[in-house]
Amino acid sequence: MQYQADVTIELKSGMLDPEGTTIKRALEHLGYKTDSVKTAKKYTIDLQAENIHDAREIVEQMCQKLIANPIIHNYAISLRELQ
Repeated sequence: MQYQADVTIELKSGMLDPEGTTIKRALEHLGYKTDSVKTAKKYTIDLQAENIHDAREIVEQMCQKLIANPIIHNYAISLRELQ
């Protein structure tokens, strides 16, 4: 079966986010008041697996081995079956 996974990677609470800080500052210079700005990355991965459980396990391994650094990142996986 074909699946598509959306993986969102965010910095853990307490980690410095210089890009978010820069965007917040720029928004304030443009007249927009914000309480905070945080950045995240989204990866969309198409993959083959026997079932959704196996697909989730494969993507989980991808995140743990390469996509996310578990020391500084949190990640969320959203999966759907493709027709």
